[in-house]
Amino acid sequence: MRSLFVVFLVLFSADVQGQMGVLGDAPKVEDVYLDTNLIQLSGVVVSEETLKELPYTTVLNITSHRGVISDYYGYFTMVAFPGDTLLFSAYGHITSNYVVPDSLGENSYSIIHVMNLDTVDLPGVEVFPWPSREDFARAFINMDPYDDALRRAQRQLSGESLAFAAARLNVDASLAYGSAQAQYQTALYTNGQLPANNLLNPYAWSKLIKDWKDGKLSKQ
Repeated sequence: MRSLFVVFLVLFSADVQGQMGVLGDAPKVEDVYLDTNLIQLSGVVVSEETLKELPYTTVLNITSHRGVISDYYGYFTMVAFPGDTLLFSAYGHITSNYVVPDSLGENSYSIIHVMNLDTVDLPGVEVFPWPSREDFARAFINMDPYDDALRRAQRQLSGESLAFAAARLNVDASLAYGSAQAQYQTALYTNGQLPANNLLNPYAWSKLIKDWKDGKLSKQ
């Protein structure tokens, strides 16, 4: 058994040395890397109309089926081969291609890729306040053609309507505070002097006479 084990070790050592001799003739990893002419491609994606950066743009290398996404400032970087085709895609912009030049002498390359806006014309949509034809027919029959929106607004904003709404409005703390502050601010106008008397105010008299001549003081 011991002699068989020694023979096995001798044969295994000879096989390993033969394989190492074959691998010794293979090119090194550095030589393979230099022969491939890889390019470190970096750049910024901008919009044609505003020349602002396009964040989160998809940059796909359709030749090697690998891609990256630009950051918030539209910057991206990737490794590519000369002659590869890059596909740029961003929301609201037309998808465009870029071919990496095959005549570059350096192993790094920077670009600024400009993308055009993609305008989509949607068909017009008419919005109706009636969910069905039956509701439209019911509203059409009960419609008052003489009661338009302007007349309804004038009726709801009339003095009687506002007085009726004010009478039903409960006084809360905020309204009481606002009324007290309004009285306080009014008192500041005549602070330290006699209160103003509109009976002696010529502007108030002229405005009263003008309103009387224009018929604004007549009853409606």
